Amino acid sequence: EKKVVTQLQDKAVETFLPTVKEIHRWSDRHKAVEVAMLPGYAFVRTVLTPEVRVRVLQTYGVTSFVCFGGEVPSIPDQQIDELRLLSEHNINCSETPFLSLGQRVRVRGGCLEGLEGILVSRHGEKTLVLSIESIQRSISIAVGDYTLEPI
Repeated sequence: EKKVVTQLQDKAVETFLPTVKEIHRWSDRHKAVEVAMLPGYAFVRTVLTPEVRVRVLQTYGVTSFVCFGGEVPSIPDQQIDELRLLSEHNINCSETPFLSLGQRVRVRGGCLEGLEGILVSRHGEKTLVLSIESIQRSISIAVGDYTLEPI
């Protein structure tokens, strides 16, 4: 990611690579290493003309733009600023699966390990809804402190 960003900057493309510092351990030493917060992703700010698209895609290490429905999405400045804030202050964070409300998820770790349900928001708090289909009843459990993974 760092090499891609350097090459893009050399091509006058505005870039941002959010990073975090991690301690890597070898048998003889420990060292703080700066790694990409979102491995495999670098952000560019540009008007995406055909010329710019080609210039970016011809950069060694770039495979493609992220697209949804054939369109390159615009990321709001606020979200980039939030990533920049985390990176600049070296806030301890890690990538996690993207979860949407209404999505079926599984709890990883803790006493609820393996529990599956639908992720919902109730009074601003993430909750897991467990449904008992045969009697058409559901219960909800607050899961704000648990690690969840999509199913």
